[in-house]
Amino acid sequence: MNTRFVLASVIASVALGDGLEAQVRDTVRLSPVVVTAARLPTSVDSIATSVTVLEGAALRQQGVRYVADALRRVPGIQVVQSGSFGGATALFMRGGESDYVKVLIDGAPVNAPGGSFNISHLTLDNVERIEVVRGPASVLYGSDAVSGVVQIFTRRGSGVPRFDVGVRAGSYASVSADVGLSGGTRNVRYGFGLSRSTTDGILAFNNDYDNTTWSGSLYAEPDERTDVTLSVRYADTEFHVPTDGSGNLVDRNAFNLHEQLSGTLDVGRFLSDRVELRLLLSMNEFDGGFDDQPDGPADTLGFFGFRSVQNQTRRGVDARMNVHAGGAVLTGGVHLEEQKERSFDESMSEFGNSTSSLDVQRLNVAAYGQIHAMLIRGLAITAGARIDENEEFGTFFTFRGGLSYLLTTGTRLRGSVGRAFKEPTFFENFSTNIFARGNPNLEPERSLTWELAVEQELWQNRLHLGATFFEQRFRDLIQYTFAPPNPTDPNFFNLPAATARGVEVEAAVRPTRTLMIRTNVTGLDTEVDNPGFDTNEGDEFVRDSTLLRRPPFTFTAEASYRLFDRATLSTVVQHVGGRADRDFATFPATRITLDPYTDLAIAADIDVYRTGSGTTVAVQWRVDNLLDEAYQEVFGFRAPGRRIAAGVRALF
Repeated sequence: MNTRFVLASVIASVALGDGLEAQVRDTVRLSPVVVTAARLPTSVDSIATSVTVLEGAALRQQGVRYVADALRRVPGIQVVQSGSFGGATALFMRGGESDYVKVLIDGAPVNAPGGSFNISHLTLDNVERIEVVRGPASVLYGSDAVSGVVQIFTRRGSGVPRFDVGVRAGSYASVSADVGLSGGTRNVRYGFGLSRSTTDGILAFNNDYDNTTWSGSLYAEPDERTDVTLSVRYADTEFHVPTDGSGNLVDRNAFNLHEQLSGTLDVGRFLSDRVELRLLLSMNEFDGGFDDQPDGPADTLGFFGFRSVQNQTRRGVDARMNVHAGGAVLTGGVHLEEQKERSFDESMSEFGNSTSSLDVQRLNVAAYGQIHAMLIRGLAITAGARIDENEEFGTFFTFRGGLSYLLTTGTRLRGSVGRAFKEPTFFENFSTNIFARGNPNLEPERSLTWELAVEQELWQNRLHLGATFFEQRFRDLIQYTFAPPNPTDPNFFNLPAATARGVEVEAAVRPTRTLMIRTNVTGLDTEVDNPGFDTNEGDEFVRDSTLLRRPPFTFTAEASYRLFDRATLSTVVQHVGGRADRDFATFPATRITLDPYTDLAIAADIDVYRTGSGTTVAVQWRVDNLLDEAYQEVFGFRAPGRRIAAGVRALF
């Protein structure tokens, strides 16, 4: 264990938490209520799966700007970013693939059809909270919810109108600003936000990144039995890309555009004290593209230019009934989703230009049911099943079941098992590219997962300990092969298989009202059971080897201290062990091991002006990668070094 890791751990353990306790609430202390795990407000004590809640206000108080950075501290999660700010960022949960986590914004799925999602553009402004459910959740959320679900809830205000504004500046010519308005009455609540951030990036040229995001949520109760919520979020980003696939600085004019609009209309009505009907209308639309024109008039050799445009839409209708019967809630629902994709790309080369395009769609219809019940004092069960009928892959069945038992000693035992799936992408199904012919007969990728956990409250609930053991078996993974068995065969097949198993150990202690310390350790073992077509040591799937970019060991420690009720001082340290990756600078690619690294961040939020009416002005500063560690999360793409940001926030 290197000296920097030891130093960072010591700093985190003694750092100067009201803010931290609000930020992460998966401990038993307040028995928080969560929505995502069962799709209805449910006490954490009765949930059989692992749940973490991150509070947006506390994260912003610590100077955290992006959802990806907030998720890094969650047990079992590995966030992997390709170098600079705005670079492609993948989310691995418990060793699953990067497209195995369903991401929802107020109920709207924002993954591309087939599960992929670049989480780098999601900002924390106007976010009320983030709920993270680890484990299979296809019973309630369908495709993509294989390893877990991340749901982002937009802020809803209450009381008198509150106007907040913040401005920050820092390293790499980074500047950001945001404004928000929230408030409400008993029957109407609202929250709106707008933010803008820019940076020159960490590389020498053509590495600019800018992000403009606006969001809003409006909640209304027309009468005591009815509620309506309208939510919208829009992001417009531009990321300049000077690197090739190996991370080499080669291009001065390539850039990537990303626009995403998501929204939901959620309506609920109690027909009686026991019967509730809910209707959720959701939409997500992505428009984007990549442009890399010739670098100059003389750039005409080899493959010298490329451009692409893409539009993807998901529109869904979900209708369900919740029947409350004593200590049980029975849920039955139907889900209808339409997916579309239109894309076009052009490659320019000295051998002539080539183009390809897609214009495809598919429909999925599903029916699901679930029971969540308290059987006896402290004992709760959850059981559910779902049938999906898809135009392409046909019928698929998923299930989930679990038990949670809270003893009078403060010990909680829980366990669950479930089956989940991920549908193929449009490209894997329908591509007509000469080197990538789609396979319309692909089956969904599938998993079978179990977990067992024990948690204990001690020292009058000031100390929380927990350990969770899990195993995920992935089958029918979709694999590309350049040389299919027959020349007329497609290039995509369901062949590889893998297993991920591990343990998540958590501890949280609150020795005083103003100090909070939390740590978690994740041990992960991944193994390729079937490599499919892959036969070389540098391939993606190598029999009996580990999966790429999944560290076998991750340690996180957090501390927060409230000083004189005026300042919140906080620190987070994370150590990530060595993990396998591929070096594409060679042909064929070679498998390498990325070095372990330790990332330490410290932050302060200090009130410099306050009034009795609620007006507050505070100064903030934050230092990320304080030890200036040189590391890579993706081979060839160095991560940002030490960076400092300072700013002012005001609330009126």
